[in-house]
Amino acid sequence: MSNVFEYAPAPESRSIVEIKPSYGLFIGGEFVDGGGASFKTVNPATEEVLAEVAEGSSEDVDRAVKAARRAYDKVWSKLSGAERAKYLYRIARIIQERSRELAVLESIDNGKPIKESRDVDVPLVAAYFFYYAGWADKLEYAGFGTTPLGVAGQVIPWNFPLLMLAWKIAPALACGNTVVLKPAETTPLTALLFAEICQQADLPPGVVNIVTGAGATGQALVEHEGIDKVAFTGSTAVGKAIARSVAGTRKRVTLELGGKAANIVFDDAPIDQAVEGIVNGIFFNQGHVCCAGSRLLVQESVAEDVLERLKRRMATLRVGDPLDKNTDVGAINSAAQLARIRELSSVGEAEGAEAWSAPCDLPSTGFWFAPTVFTGVTQAHRIAREEIFGPVLSVLTFRTPAEAVEKANNTPFGLSAGVWTDKGSRILKIADKLRAGVVWANTFNKFDPTSPFGGYKESGYGREGGRHGLEAYLR
Repeated sequence: MSNVFEYAPAPESRSIVEIKPSYGLFIGGEFVDGGGASFKTVNPATEEVLAEVAEGSSEDVDRAVKAARRAYDKVWSKLSGAERAKYLYRIARIIQERSRELAVLESIDNGKPIKESRDVDVPLVAAYFFYYAGWADKLEYAGFGTTPLGVAGQVIPWNFPLLMLAWKIAPALACGNTVVLKPAETTPLTALLFAEICQQADLPPGVVNIVTGAGATGQALVEHEGIDKVAFTGSTAVGKAIARSVAGTRKRVTLELGGKAANIVFDDAPIDQAVEGIVNGIFFNQGHVCCAGSRLLVQESVAEDVLERLKRRMATLRVGDPLDKNTDVGAINSAAQLARIRELSSVGEAEGAEAWSAPCDLPSTGFWFAPTVFTGVTQAHRIAREEIFGPVLSVLTFRTPAEAVEKANNTPFGLSAGVWTDKGSRILKIADKLRAGVVWANTFNKFDPTSPFGGYKESGYGREGGRHGLEAYLR
């Protein structure tokens, strides 16, 4: 009798989601035609065209900003915090009620495993709306004033389309602002479904407006004179361009940009627990995470043991259909992102680092990259300095805590870090010296609405989440 178990797929049904052939813009509480061209959004796991989506022009952006201004002046700014809270609570409840639909659509349009969108993304989305609903009538106790800024222009990335929407919209509405949001061009569908949720919640027209499009649409939004606040999550290069464009204006700005986080493992760390944290830190969401633990710093005395166990664990990761509930690593979001991951990985090998991937059968269609670990990496290697934004881990070693801190901080970024050790005193000492906005202790990638998130240096400025997340939307 064979002891080999046959793999049994466990696919989630797509039937709960109705994807329309085409989508317009959401302006003034209604779906309207765009004045410009349209673009296709693609399932990255199959390369199937999902829908045609309107590409917002500068005129469309102007319409949306004016709708947001009218809603702010006539309705939203005049409501009490308790009244605003009712709408946020209602939105949060609807998100919970439609959670399966949102999770399936997110995985189809983004490529992430259904178990991540179902168990992490969507529950957090509802939690952020619940959390900021609770703040809406208590702003006087937050310490940042109670006067909203006005109209917020928000631009979000493709790695966490719905979660980044919640991070931006929930605090803005709680503080009394109205919003024009531009989702990423490769992942617009859950934002448009959220627009339907706003209608279902009877949110006053114009309080939330969603204008889809690519970089030109985002630029038109950021540069619009009617915007009081710009919030952006995305690449450092675009963040710098935004900072230059708003310099000298009255606009308030928060930027959450790239990262190259260090995950530091000391010789007294619980190794198996650390390995799980390493895997979660870099392979969660295919490594499409700004705060991904893409640099593993491991103490020399345990480096061989950690690597052996890490490779053994990587060999168990299942790469494939994002809608399969057994899948651990889904599809890369786009052909362009896959090309960048391949390019930087090739550079790593050319510079002398050694790449290792577990044997892995990748689907023949779609955008895929096997989880990869690079050893023999030095601080001079590009794979140790540049954000790859994919399932690629660079491993460096250290001997002393001081060397670990020096290597961790030797980066232009400063978004996050992880520390693995049995000594609480060491965690406190190390965390105090790391130039990172978030430091996780014996865990990684843990998020909570009550906790602020943001970076130093080229990882941006401002904080999202928690009480501190209200500051960005109050005068």
